[in-house]
Amino acid sequence: MAPVVEIRSVTKKFGDFAALRGVDLDINEGEVVALIGASGSGKSTLCRCINRLETITSGSIKIDGKELPEEGKELAQLRAEVGMVFQSFNLFAHKTVLENITLAPRKVRRISADATQQKARELLARVGLSEKENAYPHELSGGQAQRVAIARCLAMEPKIMLFDEPTSALDPETITEVLDVIGKLAQSGMTMLVVTHEMGFARHVADRVVFMDHGQIVEQGKPGEFFAHPRTDRAKDFLSKVLNH
Repeated sequence: MAPVVEIRSVTKKFGDFAALRGVDLDINEGEVVALIGASGSGKSTLCRCINRLETITSGSIKIDGKELPEEGKELAQLRAEVGMVFQSFNLFAHKTVLENITLAPRKVRRISADATQQKARELLARVGLSEKENAYPHELSGGQAQRVAIARCLAMEPKIMLFDEPTSALDPETITEVLDVIGKLAQSGMTMLVVTHEMGFARHVADRVVFMDHGQIVEQGKPGEFFAHPRTDRAKDFLSKVLNH
């Protein structure tokens, strides 16, 4: 079976700077891939290229066997298939939690208001926020806002979810509640790429760890093997810094 995401020889340049240099990566259906590495290693750029928030300089990215469209309706359709959760929650400040979750399914998928509201309430229950449906974003903690952002993505029933450092803007006490939700999603079989600096999460929830450095994938493998026996000096050096921090 073809992978959900196929990335081949992808390069991304910002002027003279190459943020990605010849990246190859497949993500299979139901797989949770943790993307780790030091700041500036290209993790977030790769994540943003997968749903075309950044255009690639060369190479190819396919979702479900189809090349990423350039623009227009096809691109909007692709973004509906690829859920993205950012560091900052990007909720609409003037809309309630329920309105934030139902907006895209109504506008993009043309689903009825009743059906989208019912689905939104189910998703709020799933992320532990049923009591917050009428709250506005400014009334939520960071962890709650991020869980709403996850529910909003799930409302579109995406084929894959991309998480770009989903806990980096959170207080330590709210990180766990967000990681728990992502962990439950993993158990449910959702295909996910998670850019993270939470090594415990990468070790215990991911099916595969991909380590990037200077815009390239240096090493990848099963979490147990990668954390216990990194093969490259760069991975060993990175792990010795983050695990002894």
